[in-house]
Amino acid sequence: MRILMVCLGNICRSPIAEGVMRHKVKENGLDWIVDSAGTESYHVGEAPHRFSQKICLKHGIDISHQRAVKLTADSFAGYDKIYAMATDVYEEIKYLGGKQADMTKVELFLNDLHPGKNESVPDPYYGEEGGFLQVYELIDKGCEAIIKNNK
Repeated sequence: MRILMVCLGNICRSPIAEGVMRHKVKENGLDWIVDSAGTESYHVGEAPHRFSQKICLKHGIDISHQRAVKLTADSFAGYDKIYAMATDVYEEIKYLGGKQADMTKVELFLNDLHPGKNESVPDPYYGEEGGFLQVYELIDKGCEAIIKNNK
């Protein structure tokens, strides 16, 4: 299975989700490919936010090699599942995909953890380091649920 994690700028939530999911995929011996992207281009080429890197590293996951990329309409062809970190991101994925937007592949990231609630992962970008820990913990649980529901 090929999975794409998507947030706004691809430096906070989705890089954490990519790193955590890759780590869990390896631990579970799954043959999954995991990447991430953003719906906006203002961080393209940048490494994940310093707090995203720091919190992942505290949990034994190095995401420093990741670089922000922008989601395009062509992204739909390369992935089986596209997980939106938030409802606004979901809507932007639909818009960016245009006629190529196969929305049957797209769902909100937390729906595996809390089915049908359509909850968003909070964006920690403007907050302090503690907000990144809360986001990490939520993403960790979400990744567990995705693996459990898709094995």
